[in-house]
Amino acid sequence: MDPKKNKIGGQALISGIMMRGPKKTAMAVRMPDKSIDVEEWDNYKTGEAPWFTKVPFLRGCFNFVLSLYTGIRCTIKSAEKASSDSGGEDEEAEEMSAFERRLEEKFGPVIEKHFNAIMLVVCIFTVLLSVLVFKFVPTFLSGLLGYVNAPDILKTVVEGVVKFALICTYMYLVSKTSAMKELFGYHGAEHKTIACFESGEELTVENIRTKTRFHPRCGTSFILIVIILSICIGLFLPWTNIWVRYGLQLLLLIPESAVAYELIRFAGKHDNVVTKVISAPGLWLQHITTNEPDDSMIEVAIAAVSPVIKNIQ
Repeated sequence: MDPKKNKIGGQALISGIMMRGPKKTAMAVRMPDKSIDVEEWDNYKTGEAPWFTKVPFLRGCFNFVLSLYTGIRCTIKSAEKASSDSGGEDEEAEEMSAFERRLEEKFGPVIEKHFNAIMLVVCIFTVLLSVLVFKFVPTFLSGLLGYVNAPDILKTVVEGVVKFALICTYMYLVSKTSAMKELFGYHGAEHKTIACFESGEELTVENIRTKTRFHPRCGTSFILIVIILSICIGLFLPWTNIWVRYGLQLLLLIPESAVAYELIRFAGKHDNVVTKVISAPGLWLQHITTNEPDDSMIEVAIAAVSPVIKNIQ
C-alpha cells in the first residue's frame, strides 16, 4: 500500500504529539519521569467513517470541526499528563485552601461527567473568538477608510493586509515564548515523521532527523489558504454596509474552509507547479510555527504514529 495514499495528520501537544489516521487516533506524551505515555482510540464507533466524510467539500467542514475538537481535547489531556507528578500530589493537596477543596469536591465530578459537552462549548467559543479577531477586526479597520472616501478596492486590499499581519504577528510573538518553542519543536517532529512515513522509509530517529520539517498538508497552510480565499472573494462583496459585509464573510467561511481543505488534499497528493504555488504561503509560515526537534521529540512522534500506521498497513 502506498503510504502517500494514507492521509495521516497530526498536531503538536504539550510535551507530546497527536497523530490521526483514517480509522485510529493516538497521542504520545513525554512524562515527567521521561517515559512516553501512549493513548489510542478509534475515530468512529462503527469502525468506518460516515458517508459525509468522503464527499468532496462537505468533508472539509466536518473534518475542520472534528480536528478542532480533537485537538483541544488532546491538548488538555497532554497538559495533565505532562504535569502529573505522583510525588507532589500530597504537597499540592496540602497547599489547597478549604475553599479550593470545596470547589473540587462540588464541581470536579460534574466536570468529569460532562467533559465532552464542556469541550464542545470550548470549541465553539474558540471558533467564535477566532472569527471575531481575524474576520471582524480587519473589516472594521478597513471600513474606516470610507470616511476619507477611499475606493472599495483599496479597502479590500487593506483588509487583506491586516488579516495577514494579524496572523503572522500572532504566530511570531507566540513563537518567542519558551513554551511555544518546545511546542513548535514537537510540531517539527510531527512533520518530519509523517514525511519519513510517506517516503516509505523505516521510522527511526536517524531517518526522521534527515527529513524536512515543512509539510504542505499542515493546518498552518489551511489557515492561510482560507485567508487568501476570503481576500479574493472579498473583492466581490459590498462595502455599503460593514455589518452586511461581515455577515456575508461569516456565511462564506464555510465554503471557504471546504475549498481550502480540498486544495490542501490536492497539494498533498501531487508535486507540480500548481501545488507548489498552493503550498508556498503555508510552507513559508511554517518557518515560524515549526522548529527543528531534538531526538527525544522524534521518539515521541514515532510512539504517536506507530499505532496509527499498524491500523492501516
